[in-house]
Amino acid sequence: MAAQASARTRGEMARQATPDLAAVRAQIDGIDRQIQALIAERALWAHQVGKAKGKLAAAIDYYRPEREAQVLRRVVDRNDGPLSDEVLVRLFREIMSACLAQQEPLKIGYLGPEGTFSQQAVHKHFGHSAKGLPLVSIEEVFDEVAAGSADFGVVPVENSGQGTIQSTLDMFLTSPLKICGEVELRVHQYLLSRTGHIEDIERVYSHGMSLAQCKNWLRQNLPGVHKEAVSSNAEAVRRAKKSDDAAAIAGENAAHVYGMKVVAGPIEDRNDNTTRFLVIGRASFPPSGNDRTSLMVSIRDQPGALYRILEPLARRDISMNRIESRPAHGALWQYAFFIDVAGHADESPLKDALAEIDDFAGDVRVLGSYPVAVP
Repeated sequence: MAAQASARTRGEMARQATPDLAAVRAQIDGIDRQIQALIAERALWAHQVGKAKGKLAAAIDYYRPEREAQVLRRVVDRNDGPLSDEVLVRLFREIMSACLAQQEPLKIGYLGPEGTFSQQAVHKHFGHSAKGLPLVSIEEVFDEVAAGSADFGVVPVENSGQGTIQSTLDMFLTSPLKICGEVELRVHQYLLSRTGHIEDIERVYSHGMSLAQCKNWLRQNLPGVHKEAVSSNAEAVRRAKKSDDAAAIAGENAAHVYGMKVVAGPIEDRNDNTTRFLVIGRASFPPSGNDRTSLMVSIRDQPGALYRILEPLARRDISMNRIESRPAHGALWQYAFFIDVAGHADESPLKDALAEIDDFAGDVRVLGSYPVAVP
């Protein structure tokens, strides 16, 4: 019905070659009133969800990532344009974020300070109504979530051009936390400085991965300039702000946060530069209908061991989209394999494959089953 009405509206607009501006604005004002009334009604019903669940301890008890993923997938399925899927998902994410915050804002730890790509990932996944907690390291994000000071954490795990962030994987070797979600963030890098003039620049600060993502541009446009890796891009901007001859590579948002000028950008070498983040928490969640599972498997030292891990997955047509080994803690020359596969650990066929793998693997840990990222 709504799609048919929308089609009729577009047809009527197409027939009106020169619409009256005042009439068009009046129509928009009327639609705005309807939208606002519907958002208020949704917020009231969201509050009823809280009442239906009874008195719970905190905002985290009301949050259900599998439910949010299902809602956002339906938004994409219904979309007939003219707005893109990404735009509509962002709008609905903010509505859900604001409705959830009626109970209490979620507290989300991330690699700070303010202005990092990690903060952008927090906003993309949880909306702006969540309370961001900037922390100094990936390790501290894990610690604060484990201690209960943060409800969830957002940490980078891999980049499309530079590969895996090893420090994040290493934390899972000892951390009890679970992966509850993933965020894919298109990353644009900008050269920022206090003066805005490229000829003033004698040194460039940035996170090591960002420097690597822009190495060809730097070689061509700033040959011989000193480059220094720091803990985060936001920290790079803070350092560059102290001197006219310094610059930083960071996201465009950092320029607004710290009052810097954009010298050039985007300057990343690859036009598909994307970073994947993981959402970490203290509990697992039910299936959403389109899930991914991350595993950590320790293998006994024997011929064909890795094959015996992968064969039960292949036999059941379970797709694997990532495998990586890391040195295991506490055993020399022993390795843990991090594997991402399609499906939820509580559902067949993955559930059956994991039971089979567990029979001969040294140790199989489900790091988390979580909804596949919505655009």
